[in-house]
Amino acid sequence: MVSVDFGESDYEESLEELRQLSLSAGLAVRGTVQGKRSSPDAKLFIGSGKADELLQLMQVNEANVAVFNHDLTPSQQRNLERLLQARVVDRTGLILDIFSQRAQTHEGKLQVELAQLEHLSTRLVRGWTHLERQKGGIGVRGGPGETQLELDRRMLRIRVKQLREKLSKLKAQRGMQRRARKRSNVMTVSLVGYTNAGKSTIFNRLTKANIYAADQLFATLDTTTHKIFIPECGAVVLSDTVGFIKHLPHALVEAFGATLEEAAQADLLLHIVDTASSNRDEQIAQVNKVLVEIGASHVSQVLVHNQIDRVGLAPAVARDEYGRITSVHVSAKTGDGMELLRQVMAEHYQYLKKMATEEVAFV
Repeated sequence: MVSVDFGESDYEESLEELRQLSLSAGLAVRGTVQGKRSSPDAKLFIGSGKADELLQLMQVNEANVAVFNHDLTPSQQRNLERLLQARVVDRTGLILDIFSQRAQTHEGKLQVELAQLEHLSTRLVRGWTHLERQKGGIGVRGGPGETQLELDRRMLRIRVKQLREKLSKLKAQRGMQRRARKRSNVMTVSLVGYTNAGKSTIFNRLTKANIYAADQLFATLDTTTHKIFIPECGAVVLSDTVGFIKHLPHALVEAFGATLEEAAQADLLLHIVDTASSNRDEQIAQVNKVLVEIGASHVSQVLVHNQIDRVGLAPAVARDEYGRITSVHVSAKTGDGMELLRQVMAEHYQYLKKMATEEVAFV
């Protein structure tokens, strides 16, 4: 692992996150190279001295992958790979690799492939010239035709267009399903939060489902939707969405637009927070930043402080000056406080019902 401190306040947390990402990708961490710089080196990002140190460490430990805790330019990545004679992966590439391993549904696989191709498009280099066309006919000097690089780029553009069209159709289908739910007055609730905060475990607790949940980053990618019944408000559609992370690649945000739209179109967001994390405030800020990007910042949100069993807290509810619930303390592991989440949904349903009645009366 390679990480450079540019003076960020959360450097240590970021380095630990890189370690967790590497393990989630199935890599075995053999060593770490760290350094301090005021700005990245234009050629090798970490400078020639640190690059030589990295080369020696990789040779000693027989490591064949260098994972950077930063985004590299295509030229920096190529220069490092030539020097190290090994694969170099930046932070975005690592997250994309994890996503490609975890995607299960047809839509999830399409979204990951689109994000990977968008990332790859800037990293194609001239590798072959064996597909140049032969010279032209009699009396005509034919120049070189399409090189392999040009063919690769053209094929990539065609594939990206195909993926966008398929995802557009799936997005339209999701829109029809949402409109049907709206017509039947079914409230929709989405679980959002930082990756590995416990969203899927809470989802399983509330729905009695059995979706995959594990103590690792991006354990689940595909949005899962279930109906649950709450006596005070009837059927509620609950969705478990992909976890967010600091510096979530823009290509992923764009590619997962159809999936993340579930959060933007929800009636209520349950923002799951890892209470035991020392960096929880920064994680909350990162999630809210992505919610703004996907157009979900206007949706009503309740903070759900999870894993209270690890910090010795009891289930509790906090309300604002109007009596509305703003946050709850729960434990997905033990099940403590799950009834509070049902109470949150029931009260929000009554609030929506009241607002709808007042709107009709006003009209």
